[in-house]
Amino acid sequence: MPIDVGVIIDNWPLFARGLINTLLLVSIPLLLAGALAIPLAVIRARRMRVLNRLVFSYTYVFRGTPLLVQLYLLYFGAAQFDFVRHSFLWPLLREAWWCAFLSITLCSAAYLTEIFRGAIENVPTGQVEAAKALGLSGFQQFWLVVLPSAWRRALPPLSNEVIFTLHGSVVASTITIIDVLGAGRMLNNKYYLASEGLLAAAVIYLALTFLITAAFRRIERKYLSHLKVSRS
Repeated sequence: MPIDVGVIIDNWPLFARGLINTLLLVSIPLLLAGALAIPLAVIRARRMRVLNRLVFSYTYVFRGTPLLVQLYLLYFGAAQFDFVRHSFLWPLLREAWWCAFLSITLCSAAYLTEIFRGAIENVPTGQVEAAKALGLSGFQQFWLVVLPSAWRRALPPLSNEVIFTLHGSVVASTITIIDVLGAGRMLNNKYYLASEGLLAAAVIYLALTFLITAAFRRIERKYLSHLKVSRS
């Protein structure tokens, strides 16, 4: 056979390890990024003077530079500064895994901030006016009306961001982390193969993308069903 499937099956623990690392480097950073992005998106949507400029600068830098460059600057560049090596963050920043974790979190938060900002700004004015008419406070208006409506509008771009984060996580393999791609490359190097490891990694990424797409499709059917136009 042109592709040695047996060697892939025999090394399933390697790919299992890579899959676990990939899931950890995607799921937890996305959750943290989402928690960070919501208040930042509010600052951007409400145009809060100085804070808005700071948040815009943050999102511009992290969306305007490749994730790989950000990871290299953190992993290879941070150690050059004495104050970093003597700080409480050094036990984390000297580890490749945590550098990848932090880079993916900060980069994802920048993208999610702009996604949520756009969703908040596109909440219909009528919904906000109705909330005011009911006597809701500013916090209640945001928590009970604006945020749920923005969440629904953010679902389609949010699904794309999750997939992009999954694909972007492959940069972790460039700094010795065994993720899915790292497992494929290690397999090729171990057995002097050309494509088996990469093909196995591609299949795993396709499967993960399929699961993410299916999950968001179900979520969208649940939360966006009221937007469907009924056919007579």
